[in-house]
Amino acid sequence: MLPQYNSVQKTLDICRGLCHNPTMMRKKRSDRNYVLYRISSDHNTYIGLTVAQGQAFLRSVKVRIQKHISRAFRENKSWTLCEFLRNTEVIHYEVLEVVRGRKNAYQRERELIQKYSPNLNDF
Repeated sequence: MLPQYNSVQKTLDICRGLCHNPTMMRKKRSDRNYVLYRISSDHNTYIGLTVAQGQAFLRSVKVRIQKHISRAFRENKSWTLCEFLRNTEVIHYEVLEVVRGRKNAYQRERELIQKYSPNLNDF
């Protein structure tokens, strides 16, 4: 004899089917967090922007700076920041702000560059 199937069990099975249905998944967010940061040493400063990796904002900046340093030594670019990184032993970095959305982040970066007038940003 088969077990009785009541309406509550039937409703639960339908809900489980909908919840695990890959076509019914929530739409992923298209905006991300961006971290605005400053690199400095003595009187030299640079303001940059990178994508935040989760909530690890300082770690995201550290990884981006490592990429800057790697590129400065691998490629023979004459950019002000690359020359600075090749000739400087100690640099300091800090998170200035975290901004949601790409457009807002780039706009805020331009505002900070205008405000602080960093000498290592090439434009």
